[in-house]
Amino acid sequence: MQKFILNCAVTGAVHTPTMAPYLPIKPEDIAAQAIAAAEAGASTVHIHARDPKTGMPTGSIDIMGDIVSTIHAKCDVIICITTGGGMNMTVDERVAAVPVFKPELASCNLGSMNFALFPILEKIKEWKYDWEPQYLEMSKDFIFRNTFADLERILDVFTESGTKPEFEAYDIGHLHNAHHFFSKGQIENPFYVQFVTGILGGIASTIPHLVHMKQTGESLFGKNFMFSTIGAGRHEFPLATTSLLLGGSARVGLEDNLWLSAGQMAKSNAQLVEKMVRIARELDYEPASPDETRKILKLKGRAQVNM
Repeated sequence: MQKFILNCAVTGAVHTPTMAPYLPIKPEDIAAQAIAAAEAGASTVHIHARDPKTGMPTGSIDIMGDIVSTIHAKCDVIICITTGGGMNMTVDERVAAVPVFKPELASCNLGSMNFALFPILEKIKEWKYDWEPQYLEMSKDFIFRNTFADLERILDVFTESGTKPEFEAYDIGHLHNAHHFFSKGQIENPFYVQFVTGILGGIASTIPHLVHMKQTGESLFGKNFMFSTIGAGRHEFPLATTSLLLGGSARVGLEDNLWLSAGQMAKSNAQLVEKMVRIARELDYEPASPDETRKILKLKGRAQVNM
C-alpha cells in the first residue's frame, strides 16, 4: 500500500463550545483526544490550547505545556504546535510556544488574509459564553496577519528550535510567498505544505482548485514539494480523498469539521481519523507511522523536543 501522512487537528480556534458538545476544551481532554487519534492512525497531531473555563482560544504557555507534555509522555505521535493561534492573539503570542517546547513540527501560515467566520452567526441564536458571538463577529473586520517580516521572524525561531515548518497555504499567492524564502535557502527540503481550503477569505474547497494548488506547488518546488489537504466542514473527506489520489496526504479533525457524515456529528477526533483510514485502505493507501513520517519529513526526532 502507498503510505501517506495522516494529520489530526484536534481542537483549533475556529469552532466554539456552542457549536459542538464534543469539541475538547480542557487540556486533559485535548491531550486524550490527540492520543486516541494517534491510536486510530494519525501520525501527527496539530495542537491549539483553550481556556479550560470558557473554551476560548489561548496562547497560554502553561496550558500548552500541560497538553503537549501529556501527549509526549503517553505516545510517540509527532506533535505539531500551532503558530496560527486565534483571532485574539498577536503574532508574538502565536509563536511563543515554539522556542519553549522545541517541537518536531509546527504550523507556519504563509500569508495575510481575510479570515471570516461571521456567517456562522446566522445559524445559532443562543450561546454558552458571551465571548463566542463577539469572537465570530470580529472576524468581519479581521485580517489574519502573516507579513513577510512576520514570516522571517517565525522561520528564524523555527531554525533556532530545530523545528520543521508545516506550512499552511490558504490560496495560490501563499505558495509564491513560500517560494520567496525557498529561493533564498531559508526553507529546507522537503517543502511540506497543508492546502487549507474552504475558509471564507481563502481558496474554495473544490477539486479544480485543489488541482491548481498542486500544479502550482510542483511548478515552484519540483521534487522538493510535499502536500496535504484540509477541506473545511462537509468537504473534509472528499478533499482529503482526492488529495491521496493526487499523490498527497490528508488532515482531518474537529478543528476543521464537526461532522462524521450528513446529519451525524462526530463524537471525537478518533472517529474522524478512523473514517479516513477506512476510506484510504479501500483505495490501497495506508497511513504512515510516526517514525515513518519522521523519515519522510526529515524531522529531528522526539528525543530532541523539550516536553
